Amino acid sequence: MIPLPEQFNAATHFVDRNLDEGRGDAIAIECGDERVSYRQVAERVNRFANALRGLGVQPEQRIALILQDTPAFAYGFFGAIKAGVVPVPLNTLWRAKDYTHALNDSAARVLVISEALLKEFQAIDRLALPSLSHVIVVGNPPSGCDSFDALLSASSTSFTAYPTHKDAMAFWLYSSGSTGQPKGCVHLQHDMYVCAEAYAKAVLGMTAADRCFSVAKLFFAYGLGNALYMPFAVGATAILMPDAPAAARVYETIERYKPTLFFSVPTNYGMLLSHQPEGRDFDLSTVRYAVSAGEALPESLYRRFKQRFGVDILDAIGSTECLHMFIANRPGRVRPGSSGEMVPGYEARIVDDQDRPVAVGEMGNLLIKGDSTCALYWNQHEKTRQTIQGEWIRTGDKYTCDADGYYYYGGRSDDMLKAGGIWVSPVEIESVLIDHEAVQECAVVGRDDGDGLSKPFAYVVLKSQVAGSPELAAALQQFVRERLADYKRPRGVAFVADLPKTATGKLQRFKLREGASSP
Repeated sequence: MIPLPEQFNAATHFVDRNLDEGRGDAIAIECGDERVSYRQVAERVNRFANALRGLGVQPEQRIALILQDTPAFAYGFFGAIKAGVVPVPLNTLWRAKDYTHALNDSAARVLVISEALLKEFQAIDRLALPSLSHVIVVGNPPSGCDSFDALLSASSTSFTAYPTHKDAMAFWLYSSGSTGQPKGCVHLQHDMYVCAEAYAKAVLGMTAADRCFSVAKLFFAYGLGNALYMPFAVGATAILMPDAPAAARVYETIERYKPTLFFSVPTNYGMLLSHQPEGRDFDLSTVRYAVSAGEALPESLYRRFKQRFGVDILDAIGSTECLHMFIANRPGRVRPGSSGEMVPGYEARIVDDQDRPVAVGEMGNLLIKGDSTCALYWNQHEKTRQTIQGEWIRTGDKYTCDADGYYYYGGRSDDMLKAGGIWVSPVEIESVLIDHEAVQECAVVGRDDGDGLSKPFAYVVLKSQVAGSPELAAALQQFVRERLADYKRPRGVAFVADLPKTATGKLQRFKLREGASSP
């Protein structure tokens, strides 16, 4: 049972409670030169809730957010929830067709959008968005749009939270859509509370003294927890960076704002490690833990980061459907190469394709049980039935679990391939390849060997100043052969400029599989 009253509005817990507990003057958000206290956040959340009422938006109706990581995101997100309205953060790197789908799928009445992100939205014919009544711009609004700042200025700082049930719809997040059209995950009022208690407090030991900086953006489930509701759950400070997470910019932000908790994704950790200083190395001394999620963190990246900066990376796995982490490495108990142990409050099963439990150490399909799982995929009845089965959700991940309760990622269910009738994890091969001194990034997929059998094939991004050649390709194959069973050796290597990824940094293996032809 979730220890919350039946009537529960998430905005009162994450925003108003900080004032009730005496943290009104504490800094909630730092962004550029702006420092916003919890009292200021609360006032602006109330102003936005009143503004929505003034626009005629009713409880349970949806509003979309296409916003950079700035304080306005917090005001829009929690202001909507406080009014009983459902905010739907959307990926800021999407294209017009993606926005058209999500805006219509959610029937959003209002869109709140950053001025810098208007271009893609303006490519949409407004007649193609029949539900959308108002566009509110953070910045200078073009003709036909409202000013976010003007609406806030004209609204009251007092607002009584709409009496939502703890199991009422609170917000949606669209899945990354790595294999198809994005799906709207409907999250409930209690979900953020569950994740903050289970991960921020129980695993990270987050307190009001922490300063949280997330490379993963707020529209992403991982980033929403890292840099908004988790710090707000304990009265900590969120450090927001609206621009792209280039390595130099990330280092600059860390040195300027001195976060104690740093959240990123494996691809970005690789970029950070490749970026060398001109003089002294970058100062990460304030960071007590780094956290990684989004995809499996190669053991070599963990070790290189730890050696260079003296900071542990706590790798973990979560999902948009479960909102945040359900398996995680814990401080003082890290096992490099693993996703860690179960997060308190969550349970896991690893089963075969007939849903029978597998033996310890055997690869299977990961199912998760926890109170933060989304209620459904909006307008996706069959997909909901296939994925959410009673109290359990199928994650689509292949995993093993050892005798000590540590979980090891084996790839996505549709990424796994068989060689000689044996399951091969592409992640295992990638973890070896990335250890080679010439390799910056890599991805392994199955490729038809001409006989209808799938064999491992590697796509490799080389480090700068390294040129691809048949000799290097052969050397990489031998490098794997010396470290793994021969059947896991890539049968071919292609050198590419970059790898296809979603906007949140996840590898899109299906695109590589689609492009692979018989050798």
